[in-house]
Amino acid sequence: MTTQPTPAPTPRTGRPAPAETSPDLLYSDTEDDLRAAVRSLLTDRADLPATLARAESGDPYDPALWTSLTAGIGAAGLLVPEKLGGQGASHREAAVVLEELGRAVTPAPYLTSAVVATEALLGCDGHSTESTDVAGLLTALASGHRTAVLALPLTTAPDAPLPFTGTDPEGAATTVRAVAEAVRADVLLVPRADGLYAVETAAPGVTVEPLTPLDLTRPLATVTVAAGSGVRIADAATGESAVRRGLLAGAGLLASEQLGLAEWCLEETVRYTRERHQFNRPVGSFQALKHRMAQLWLEVVSARAAARNAADALATGDPGAPLAVAVAQAYCGRVAVHAAEECVQLHGGIGMTWEHPAHLYLKRAKSDESALGSPGRHRERLADLADLPGPG
Repeated sequence: MTTQPTPAPTPRTGRPAPAETSPDLLYSDTEDDLRAAVRSLLTDRADLPATLARAESGDPYDPALWTSLTAGIGAAGLLVPEKLGGQGASHREAAVVLEELGRAVTPAPYLTSAVVATEALLGCDGHSTESTDVAGLLTALASGHRTAVLALPLTTAPDAPLPFTGTDPEGAATTVRAVAEAVRADVLLVPRADGLYAVETAAPGVTVEPLTPLDLTRPLATVTVAAGSGVRIADAATGESAVRRGLLAGAGLLASEQLGLAEWCLEETVRYTRERHQFNRPVGSFQALKHRMAQLWLEVVSARAAARNAADALATGDPGAPLAVAVAQAYCGRVAVHAAEECVQLHGGIGMTWEHPAHLYLKRAKSDESALGSPGRHRERLADLADLPGPG
């Protein structure tokens, strides 16, 4: 009888390398250690009562927490190569950080700056002959000393038509609504007809007006940028490719944030229904509630597989990454909303109060569901990528 040779262990995980067609959905020891570090930090510095208090104040950010997360743990530089001051890690490790940030519904510009903007800049680095500022900005983002956001609405999907790809009227200012976490950003990455520009938020002619968002932990703003401001960091073709690269990575890793959110909601609901008694029995022992939580557990497990598949596809440069991202976003957004709704409902009266954090999770879940493309849009994209027939 012949046996197949055991594949050599991969340097990153120490486990046998998976087949080329099989994604690695398991967490490595390194990823588990990173999770433990981030969770410990958030437990000590970002408890839910403090998060709620900051959200009510109108300024949800904790600068000291961001410094600890970026400079202390090095999370902001996970996607940045070591030669530019980053960690040289992958989307898998960044996904772990986002899972923990989702579990704690932490107000931090990690998705927008350390993932979306960083990926867009990486798409320009090495291709831009217009400016040498890309490498310097990546280094600053990796250290956490600066943050950047794409000047696009939060709802922009990876395959959506991009604003400013046409010819702007000469001398006209650019106004974009619903830009996530622009109030926290130092630099705006602005797509224009002739390329991608890096614009300082403190520059003349730039205004950032806060909006009232559904999710108080992820502020939105209307951004106005005067024509001619900023430094061009990529030509039109490279800039559009870089922006789409950033949006694709953001959509793929947003699924990990949604996964973390759903896991917290499920675990908190199970804990509460085990402790809450009615008729001298834990309410969690009632069959109807058991069935609801069991169904939610199945959905969360499936969401974990979809999110990990998307992160692994992005990390390995799999040509099928757009398909994996479409699957993750078509599924994980709905699961996160369902988990948050069940958390509110199965907590009974206390779940409807402002003092309980369940509403923070529900609002983040609803906001995430429309971020970087709705589930419906991703289902349409999935059908196109898989060459499925349309209705009728």
